[in-house]
Amino acid sequence: MKIHGPNHTKVNAYQKQVHKQSPERIKEQSKADQLQISDQAKKMQETQQVQPQREARVEAIKQRVESGKYQIDAGKIAAKMLRFWNK
Repeated sequence: MKIHGPNHTKVNAYQKQVHKQSPERIKEQSKADQLQISDQAKKMQETQQVQPQREARVEAIKQRVESGKYQIDAGKIAAKMLRFWNK
């Protein structure tokens, strides 16, 4: 038994789309992502120096984390998160 309907020629509509892709477009899709940093951003990174007070604080936190004495106040963090998201 054969079935011939009005849409018989459109059985594989997606096959046409596969053949429509040009080789140029396929090449574009295979390119890797690139990152470019502007000259102004590079200058900003070079001129910004870490403040001694901040560096000392970061070092103190590192030492507490490594020794296992670093405590986190979960309530304080939750309150700040709520304040941020409720803005």
